[in-house]
Amino acid sequence: MSESVRQWLFDPTVARIVTTLVGLVAIIVLVRFLRRSLARHIKDNEARYRARKFIAFLGYVAAFVFLTVVFRDQLGDFTVALGVAGAGIAFALQEVIVSVAGWVAVALGNFYKVGDRVELGGIKGDVIDIGVLRTTVMECGSWVNGDLYNGRIVRIANSFVFKSPVFNYSGDFPFLWDEITIPVRYGSDHRLARALIERAVLGEVGEYTRAAADEWRRMVQKYRIEDARVEPMITLVANDNWMEFTARYVVDYTRRRITKDHIFTKILDEIRGANGEIQLASATFELVAAPPVAVRLSAESPAPGGAVQ
Repeated sequence: MSESVRQWLFDPTVARIVTTLVGLVAIIVLVRFLRRSLARHIKDNEARYRARKFIAFLGYVAAFVFLTVVFRDQLGDFTVALGVAGAGIAFALQEVIVSVAGWVAVALGNFYKVGDRVELGGIKGDVIDIGVLRTTVMECGSWVNGDLYNGRIVRIANSFVFKSPVFNYSGDFPFLWDEITIPVRYGSDHRLARALIERAVLGEVGEYTRAAADEWRRMVQKYRIEDARVEPMITLVANDNWMEFTARYVVDYTRRRITKDHIFTKILDEIRGANGEIQLASATFELVAAPPVAVRLSAESPAPGGAVQ
């Protein structure tokens, strides 16, 4: 073995590099082994997800501590170099830095968690992953009507928690208020109409009302907020065309569209069984009167140019 090769093999810098590579590979292999083992031992999806994220976090911490121990002698020079380059790094990576700060804000500020339905940066959907730089969302809406998945997975920078409002549909109060309107023709029995609409709504959302009342009491205790009504409410407005009933109720945020479908179906069934006492209204036009039109025919010959007088 030549002297140059011997010096290269026993060089402290080379030894540190080799130690670093071996240590990082060992940490990566251990983290992957532990994450794969979770799928066999943890059946609950949420618990498995949180455990995998925790193991990944421990891997990052272990890698950082390992690098600190290996290069502890060079930390002083590294700090000086980092301080000199800090201004340039901060300018070039400002979006990344803000995204990391957003990740910290999400983790500590309870903006949202995995499984919540949110609207972030103009995108609405269910949070399926929260990374250091981006939040991954299964998008709802867009070209699909209602609160249904459209199949797109969107990755949104965490910096948007500082740039735009964060709408959480399922945070402290996992219910939404929704409304439907039913136009009823004048001459119908409005009291019977109110009763059957209320019966249809209660039959569909009665189970949500009790759970929503408990959740709202917790909201009142936690925040400075009024004790709102969560029971279904039916209101009537008489306009120029028809009587308009509005049904307001609370519903699970994941079942808004299907609940509305069931309520409308029950209302139509109730109206069909009302023996004609209630009729739905529609935007129709009725011609009630027309001014008389007098037509006079002249037998005179047409004027030059073909005009008739």
